[in-house]
Amino acid sequence: MAPDSLGAELVALAAAVVAAIAVGLLWNRLRGWRGGLLRSVTVLACVVTSVAVAAVWVNRQVDFWPTWSGTHPKVAEAGESAPATGPGAGRVLTVTVTGAASKLTMPMYVYLPPGYDPAGPLRYPTIEALHGYPGVPAQWLNALAAPKILDEEIAAGRMAPAVVLFPYQSPRPLKLDTECTNLVGSAQSETFLTQDVPAYALSHFRVRPDQSAWSLIGFSAGAYCATQLLLRHPDRYAAAASLSGYVDPGIHVGDGSEHTSYNVVWRLQHLPVPAVALYLACARSDPTALNATTAIAKAGRSPLSVTTAYINGGGHSSQTWKAMEAPAFDWLSSWLGQPIEDHGATPTPTAALTPTPARSSGPPVRPSGHPSAVHPSGKPR
Repeated sequence: MAPDSLGAELVALAAAVVAAIAVGLLWNRLRGWRGGLLRSVTVLACVVTSVAVAAVWVNRQVDFWPTWSGTHPKVAEAGESAPATGPGAGRVLTVTVTGAASKLTMPMYVYLPPGYDPAGPLRYPTIEALHGYPGVPAQWLNALAAPKILDEEIAAGRMAPAVVLFPYQSPRPLKLDTECTNLVGSAQSETFLTQDVPAYALSHFRVRPDQSAWSLIGFSAGAYCATQLLLRHPDRYAAAASLSGYVDPGIHVGDGSEHTSYNVVWRLQHLPVPAVALYLACARSDPTALNATTAIAKAGRSPLSVTTAYINGGGHSSQTWKAMEAPAFDWLSSWLGQPIEDHGATPTPTAALTPTPARSSGPPVRPSGHPSAVHPSGKPR
């Protein structure tokens, strides 16, 4: 029973109920100093168990402590070169990215698809997957079961094999909300995600260097991140998928840009629109995300390609994002394409992304008949 499981929450809730009942039964039956001591103990038990219920509930939302042994899931450490994966399942590594540009050093999880071979001829499309706030990348691995879903989509032929990066977006993920921006006088998260993370991937893994093979996906705050990073860096990314995203960062960046260049709608209305592709998904019962999705889709114009998708029920939760996840990965894959053969050596750490002219229109959401409750609406525009 993990600390982020429903079982842990039920146990904590049961303990809180028992403590409350004990207070009610014993309060007037206890006399003397021993009675006073026991009353104090039962009240303390009520407080502790109530805090435990709240703590487990919060942990289930952000997945900051997924195991009893620590904050990070047990995944393989990456050595000098990434290991090969078997034909049926991908592999997750944990690495440390030391950012030369941002001066940030943070862990990152890396999903290598089935069949990945560091000595092989293939170079793979890349997806950067961004978490919400408060939160950590482990939410993708645990609550959203991303490795399992990626394995299933690849095995079914609904998406091409891809390398997926799960970086941190803040050096203090429960205390400093960066929203993937460059905070004035503070963390340069945007630089870390758009320069340091790609540079690390290009120098350590067999990924395609062309812009047309790079994309972003995120949920909640990470969905806002995916959208704004795509629009701000169309030379690095060809597409992005937003799961329950927002229009603006909701924080003070330090120079007022949260109202202008970091505001997605303002940017689409006042600045040149790039020829990239954007997938916007949300639950109809999530009014904030629904309003944001509607506003962004309305503001989008050619050459930006916009696709919207909705799920009934679910609200703003990991269950909703998990339901949206597979179709979003499939849609990204339809833009990124297949791994390509390249018999050259793995790039050096100085490698950079190669800009590729982005497309103004693209294939429809695929595949048809996907077993999901997400329903795409409208054609890309």
